[in-house]
Amino acid sequence: MRHNNQASQEYYNRKLANHYKDYAVKEAGELLDFLMSAVTSGNRTRAKQLLAQKMVYVDKVITTQYNEPLRPGQLVQIASRGNLHALHSKFVRIVYEDAFLLVVDKAPGILTNAPLDGRENSIKRILDEYLRRGKRPVTSHTVHRLDRYTSGLMLFAKRRDVQEAFINDWQDLILDRRYQAVVEGRMERDSGTVRSWLYDDKRFMTHSSPVETEGSRLAITHFRTLQCADDCSLVEFRLETGRKNQIRVHMQDIGHPVVGDLKYGAQTDPVGRVCLHACRIAFVHPITQEQLQFDSPIPEVFRGLL
Repeated sequence: MRHNNQASQEYYNRKLANHYKDYAVKEAGELLDFLMSAVTSGNRTRAKQLLAQKMVYVDKVITTQYNEPLRPGQLVQIASRGNLHALHSKFVRIVYEDAFLLVVDKAPGILTNAPLDGRENSIKRILDEYLRRGKRPVTSHTVHRLDRYTSGLMLFAKRRDVQEAFINDWQDLILDRRYQAVVEGRMERDSGTVRSWLYDDKRFMTHSSPVETEGSRLAITHFRTLQCADDCSLVEFRLETGRKNQIRVHMQDIGHPVVGDLKYGAQTDPVGRVCLHACRIAFVHPITQEQLQFDSPIPEVFRGLL
Protein backbone atom coordinates (compact mmCIF):
# COMPACT_ATOMS: atom_id res chain seq x y z
CA MET A 1 0.00 0.00 0.00
CA ARG A 2 1.52 3.33 -1.07
CA HIS A 3 0.11 6.81 -0.45
CA ASN A 4 0.60 9.73 -2.87
CA ASN A 5 -2.42 12.05 -2.82
CA GLN A 6 -2.14 14.11 -6.03
CA ALA A 7 -4.52 16.86 -4.96
CA SER A 8 -2.76 17.25 -1.62
CA GLN A 9 0.61 17.39 -3.37
CA GLU A 10 -0.55 20.09 -5.79
CA TYR A 11 -1.85 22.20 -2.89
CA TYR A 12 1.43 21.75 -1.04
CA ASN A 13 3.41 22.75 -4.12
CA ARG A 14 1.37 25.95 -4.49
CA LYS A 15 2.07 26.84 -0.85
CA LEU A 16 5.79 26.14 -1.29
CA ALA A 17 5.93 28.52 -4.25
CA ASN A 18 5.63 31.42 -1.80
CA HIS A 19 8.80 30.38 0.01
CA TYR A 20 11.14 28.96 -2.65
CA LYS A 21 12.47 29.91 -6.05
CA ASP A 22 12.80 27.04 -8.53
CA TYR A 23 15.66 26.37 -10.94
CA ALA A 24 15.52 23.50 -13.44
CA VAL A 25 18.70 21.54 -14.09
CA LYS A 26 19.35 21.23 -17.82
CA GLU A 27 22.93 19.92 -17.88
CA ALA A 28 24.87 17.47 -15.75
CA GLY A 29 27.35 18.99 -13.33
CA GLU A 30 28.08 19.76 -9.68
CA LEU A 31 25.79 21.75 -7.41
CA LEU A 32 28.24 24.57 -6.60
CA ASP A 33 28.88 25.26 -10.29
CA PHE A 34 25.12 25.26 -10.93
CA LEU A 35 24.49 27.76 -8.11
CA MET A 36 27.23 30.08 -9.37
CA SER A 37 25.83 29.95 -12.89
CA ALA A 38 22.08 30.08 -12.23
CA VAL A 39 21.70 31.78 -8.85
CA THR A 40 24.62 33.90 -7.64
CA SER A 41 25.96 35.38 -10.91
CA GLY A 42 29.34 33.73 -10.47
CA ASN A 43 29.75 34.64 -6.79
CA ARG A 44 31.41 31.56 -5.28
CA THR A 45 31.28 32.85 -1.68
CA ARG A 46 27.56 33.57 -1.90
CA ALA A 47 26.90 30.11 -3.37
CA LYS A 48 28.75 28.46 -0.46
CA GLN A 49 26.81 30.59 2.01
CA LEU A 50 23.52 29.31 0.58
CA LEU A 51 24.71 25.74 1.11
CA ALA A 52 26.06 26.38 4.61
CA GLN A 53 22.80 28.08 5.66
CA LYS A 54 20.74 25.10 4.41
CA MET A 55 18.85 27.24 1.92
CA VAL A 56 19.40 24.87 -1.03
CA TYR A 57 17.04 22.00 -1.85
CA VAL A 58 17.69 19.40 -4.56
CA ASP A 59 14.50 17.54 -5.45
CA LYS A 60 12.99 18.87 -2.18
CA VAL A 61 15.84 17.60 0.02
CA ILE A 62 18.07 20.06 1.89
CA THR A 63 21.56 19.69 0.41
CA THR A 64 24.81 21.15 1.77
CA GLN A 65 27.43 19.30 -0.32
CA TYR A 66 28.98 21.63 -2.86
CA ASN A 67 29.98 18.71 -5.12
CA GLU A 68 26.52 17.10 -5.14
CA PRO A 69 26.14 15.69 -8.69
CA LEU A 70 23.20 17.02 -10.69
CA ARG A 71 21.53 15.52 -13.71
CA PRO A 72 19.12 17.00 -16.26
CA GLY A 73 15.53 17.07 -15.05
CA GLN A 74 16.30 17.65 -11.38
CA LEU A 75 14.88 20.63 -9.49
CA VAL A 76 16.99 23.00 -7.40
CA GLN A 77 15.12 25.28 -4.98
CA ILE A 78 16.47 28.25 -3.01
CA ALA A 79 14.64 29.12 0.20
CA SER A 80 13.60 32.70 0.72
CA ARG A 81 15.13 34.59 3.63
CA GLY A 82 11.79 34.52 5.40
CA ASN A 83 11.87 30.73 5.27
CA LEU A 84 15.32 30.43 6.82
CA HIS A 85 15.36 29.44 10.47
CA ALA A 86 17.83 27.15 12.18
CA LEU A 87 16.75 24.85 14.98
CA HIS A 88 18.74 25.50 18.14
CA SER A 89 17.61 23.18 20.92
CA LYS A 90 19.37 21.10 23.54
CA PHE A 91 16.56 18.56 23.26
CA VAL A 92 16.52 17.72 19.55
CA ARG A 93 18.74 17.84 16.47
CA ILE A 94 17.47 17.57 12.88
CA VAL A 95 19.30 14.78 11.05
CA TYR A 96 17.34 14.92 7.78
CA GLU A 97 14.61 17.13 6.37
CA ASP A 98 12.73 17.24 3.09
CA ALA A 99 9.32 18.49 1.99
CA PHE A 100 7.55 15.50 3.49
CA LEU A 101 9.25 14.41 6.71
CA LEU A 102 11.86 15.01 9.40
CA VAL A 103 14.31 12.60 11.00
CA VAL A 104 15.48 13.92 14.38
CA ASP A 105 17.84 12.83 17.15
CA LYS A 106 16.11 13.21 20.52
CA ALA A 107 17.88 13.89 23.81
CA PRO A 108 16.77 12.09 26.99
CA GLY A 109 14.48 13.82 29.45
CA ILE A 110 11.76 15.19 27.17
CA LEU A 111 8.44 13.78 25.99
CA THR A 112 7.67 13.07 22.33
CA ASN A 113 4.23 14.70 22.64
CA ALA A 114 3.14 17.18 25.30
CA PRO A 115 0.18 16.36 27.56
CA LEU A 116 -3.14 17.90 26.60
CA ASP A 117 -2.87 20.53 29.34
CA GLY A 118 0.04 22.05 27.38
CA ARG A 119 2.16 22.80 30.43
CA GLU A 120 5.14 20.67 29.43
CA ASN A 121 7.55 20.94 26.53
CA SER A 122 7.86 18.20 23.90
CA ILE A 123 9.73 17.32 20.73
CA LYS A 124 6.59 17.92 18.65
CA ARG A 125 6.14 21.38 20.15
CA ILE A 126 9.78 22.29 19.40
CA LEU A 127 9.43 21.10 15.79
CA ASP A 128 6.14 22.95 15.28
CA GLU A 129 7.78 26.16 16.49
CA TYR A 130 10.75 25.54 14.17
CA LEU A 131 8.41 25.11 11.20
CA ARG A 132 6.32 28.14 12.18
CA ARG A 133 9.37 30.41 12.48
CA GLY A 134 10.58 29.18 9.12
CA LYS A 135 7.16 30.02 7.64
CA ARG A 136 6.65 26.47 6.41
CA PRO A 137 3.01 25.83 5.52
CA VAL A 138 3.05 22.61 7.60
CA THR A 139 3.13 21.21 11.14
CA SER A 140 4.82 18.10 12.50
CA HIS A 141 2.92 14.81 12.85
CA THR A 142 4.23 12.10 15.16
CA VAL A 143 5.01 8.82 13.39
CA HIS A 144 6.27 6.92 16.46
CA ARG A 145 7.37 7.77 19.99
CA LEU A 146 10.30 7.31 22.32
CA ASP A 147 9.98 7.24 26.10
CA ARG A 148 10.92 10.39 27.99
CA TYR A 149 14.31 9.05 29.12
CA THR A 150 15.15 7.21 25.88
CA SER A 151 17.29 9.06 23.34
CA GLY A 152 17.85 8.63 19.63
CA LEU A 153 16.30 8.70 16.19
CA MET A 154 12.65 9.48 15.50
CA LEU A 155 10.43 10.14 12.49
CA PHE A 156 7.99 13.03 12.12
CA ALA A 157 5.83 13.65 9.05
CA LYS A 158 5.12 17.13 7.69
CA ARG A 159 1.83 16.03 6.16
CA ARG A 160 -1.05 14.01 7.52
CA ASP A 161 -1.10 11.64 4.54
CA VAL A 162 2.61 10.88 5.05
CA GLN A 163 1.97 10.11 8.71
CA GLU A 164 -0.93 7.84 7.74
CA ALA A 165 1.24 6.07 5.15
CA PHE A 166 3.72 5.08 7.86
CA ILE A 167 1.01 4.04 10.30
CA ASN A 168 -0.98 2.01 7.77
CA ASP A 169 2.02 0.40 6.06
CA TRP A 170 4.52 0.23 8.93
CA GLN A 171 5.78 -3.30 8.31
CA ASP A 172 6.62 -2.61 4.66
CA LEU A 173 7.99 0.92 5.01
CA ILE A 174 10.16 0.45 8.12
CA LEU A 175 13.12 -1.68 7.05
CA ASP A 176 15.24 -1.62 10.20
CA ARG A 177 14.99 -0.19 13.73
CA ARG A 178 17.82 -0.75 16.17
CA TYR A 179 18.53 0.28 19.71
CA GLN A 180 21.56 0.04 21.96
CA ALA A 181 21.41 -0.19 25.74
CA VAL A 182 23.66 -0.72 28.71
CA VAL A 183 22.08 -3.50 30.78
CA GLU A 184 22.85 -4.73 34.27
CA GLY A 185 25.06 -7.79 34.62
CA ARG A 186 27.22 -9.75 32.21
CA MET A 187 25.21 -11.21 29.34
CA GLU A 188 25.37 -15.01 29.17
CA ARG A 189 24.66 -15.22 25.42
CA ASP A 190 26.18 -13.49 22.40
CA SER A 191 22.80 -13.28 20.71
CA GLY A 192 19.24 -14.46 21.00
CA THR A 193 15.54 -13.66 20.72
CA VAL A 194 12.99 -12.81 23.41
CA ARG A 195 9.38 -13.53 22.55
CA SER A 196 6.36 -12.86 24.80
CA TRP A 197 2.94 -11.22 24.95
CA LEU A 198 2.82 -7.74 26.49
CA TYR A 199 -0.12 -6.03 28.16
CA ASP A 200 -0.71 -2.96 30.36
CA ASP A 201 -2.39 -2.87 33.76
CA LYS A 202 -4.60 -0.05 35.09
CA ARG A 203 -1.51 1.86 36.24
CA PHE A 204 -0.07 1.74 32.68
CA MET A 205 2.69 -0.63 33.73
CA THR A 206 3.62 -3.06 30.96
CA HIS A 207 3.72 -6.77 31.86
CA SER A 208 4.97 -9.82 30.01
CA SER A 209 3.33 -13.21 29.61
CA PRO A 210 4.76 -16.37 27.99
CA VAL A 211 1.30 -17.12 26.57
CA GLU A 212 -1.31 -14.97 24.91
CA THR A 213 -3.81 -13.37 27.28
CA GLU A 214 -6.79 -11.09 26.80
CA GLY A 215 -5.63 -7.73 25.53
CA SER A 216 -2.00 -8.79 25.09
CA ARG A 217 0.10 -8.25 21.94
CA LEU A 218 2.96 -10.39 20.66
CA ALA A 219 6.41 -8.78 21.05
CA ILE A 220 9.62 -10.12 19.48
CA THR A 221 13.05 -8.66 20.29
CA HIS A 222 16.32 -9.86 18.75
CA PHE A 223 19.48 -8.99 20.67
CA ARG A 224 23.25 -9.09 20.12
CA THR A 225 25.83 -8.55 22.85
CA LEU A 226 28.45 -6.00 21.76
CA GLN A 227 30.62 -5.61 24.87
CA CYS A 228 30.75 -6.88 28.44
CA ALA A 229 32.20 -5.36 31.59
CA ASP A 230 32.20 -6.89 35.06
CA ASP A 231 28.81 -5.54 36.09
CA CYS A 232 27.12 -4.41 32.85
CA SER A 233 26.91 -5.11 29.11
CA LEU A 234 26.34 -3.14 25.92
CA VAL A 235 23.62 -4.81 23.86
CA GLU A 236 22.11 -4.04 20.44
CA PHE A 237 18.45 -4.76 19.74
CA ARG A 238 16.55 -5.24 16.49
CA LEU A 239 12.80 -5.01 16.84
CA GLU A 240 10.58 -7.36 14.90
CA THR A 241 7.58 -5.74 16.59
CA GLY A 242 7.28 -2.26 18.05
CA ARG A 243 5.35 -2.58 21.29
CA LYS A 244 5.31 -0.09 24.14
CA ASN A 245 8.26 -0.63 26.54
CA GLN A 246 9.20 -3.77 24.60
CA ILE A 247 12.98 -3.72 25.13
CA ARG A 248 12.72 -2.61 28.75
CA VAL A 249 10.30 -5.37 29.71
CA HIS A 250 12.07 -8.08 27.70
CA MET A 251 15.41 -7.30 29.35
CA GLN A 252 13.74 -7.48 32.72
CA ASP A 253 12.35 -10.88 31.65
CA ILE A 254 15.82 -12.33 31.06
CA GLY A 255 17.35 -10.85 34.21
CA HIS A 256 19.29 -7.99 32.63
CA PRO A 257 17.22 -4.83 33.07
CA VAL A 258 18.38 -1.65 31.36
CA VAL A 259 20.68 0.40 33.58
CA GLY A 260 18.72 3.25 35.17
CA ASP A 261 15.34 1.69 34.42
CA LEU A 262 14.07 1.58 38.00
CA LYS A 263 10.51 1.10 36.75
CA TYR A 264 11.39 -2.22 35.12
CA GLY A 265 13.76 -3.95 37.47
CA ALA A 266 17.03 -2.00 37.47
CA GLN A 267 18.94 -1.79 40.75
CA THR A 268 21.33 0.95 39.60
CA ASP A 269 20.96 4.46 38.15
CA PRO A 270 24.51 5.82 37.82
CA VAL A 271 23.80 8.51 35.20
CA GLY A 272 20.25 9.59 36.06
CA ARG A 273 18.56 8.18 32.97
CA VAL A 274 17.40 5.00 31.29
CA CYS A 275 20.44 3.86 29.26
CA LEU A 276 18.50 3.09 26.06
CA HIS A 277 19.24 4.75 22.71
CA ALA A 278 17.54 4.43 19.30
CA CYS A 279 20.65 4.13 17.14
CA ARG A 280 19.28 3.30 13.67
CA ILE A 281 16.22 3.77 11.53
CA ALA A 282 15.93 2.66 7.90
CA PHE A 283 12.79 3.08 5.84
CA VAL A 284 11.24 3.43 2.41
CA HIS A 285 10.23 7.04 1.80
CA PRO A 286 6.45 6.83 1.30
CA ILE A 287 6.44 9.54 -1.39
CA THR A 288 9.73 9.20 -3.29
CA GLN A 289 10.12 5.43 -2.66
CA GLU A 290 13.81 5.94 -1.81
CA GLN A 291 15.42 3.69 0.79
CA LEU A 292 16.95 5.85 3.53
CA GLN A 293 19.03 4.87 6.57
CA PHE A 294 20.21 7.00 9.48
CA ASP A 295 22.49 6.09 12.39
CA SER A 296 23.14 7.84 15.69
CA PRO A 297 26.32 7.09 17.70
CA ILE A 298 26.13 5.59 21.16
CA PRO A 299 25.99 8.31 23.86
CA GLU A 300 29.35 8.94 25.50
CA VAL A 301 27.81 8.42 28.92
CA PHE A 302 27.12 4.80 27.93
CA ARG A 303 30.79 4.26 27.08
CA GLY A 304 31.76 5.67 30.45
CA LEU A 305 29.79 2.90 32.16
CA LEU A 306 31.74 0.24 30.25
